[in-house]
Amino acid sequence: MSGLAIMVWSCDLTRPELVATPFMTAQAAAALDMPVKMLFTNQSVAWLLSENGARLAGFGDDRWTVARHLDATVDLGIEIRACSQALSALGKNPASLAPQCAGVEGMVAFVEQGSAPGWRMLVF
Repeated sequence: MSGLAIMVWSCDLTRPELVATPFMTAQAAAALDMPVKMLFTNQSVAWLLSENGARLAGFGDDRWTVARHLDATVDLGIEIRACSQALSALGKNPASLAPQCAGVEGMVAFVEQGSAPGWRMLVF
C-alpha cells in the first residue's frame, strides 16, 4: 500500500500562509485513499499547541483557524504527531498539544514509516 509521510518543519507562527499547504496536501492524498502521516517538528510544532488553535492559517479571504485545519485533516483519517524533541525545546509537554494531535513521535520512527515500501516523503 502506498502512503505519504509529510514532515512540516519550516512553517513557523510568523508565516501563517505557509502551514495551509501541508494540510491541504495531506487532505488531497487522503481523498485519493492514501494513508497519510504528518510530523510537525522544529518551530512548526507550535502550530499543534492548543493555545494556537484559534490562529488563522493560510492566505487570502478563505483562511481557516488551525483548529479547523486539524479537524478536517483528522476527519480524513490522517495521523498528526509532534516531534518529541521539538516540543521539549519549546518547554512544552504532550498535554499542551491540541486534542486532534495523536501525540509525540521521534524522528527515527517517522523516517522508518516514510521509507517503508510504497511510501513517499514530503518536507515542508
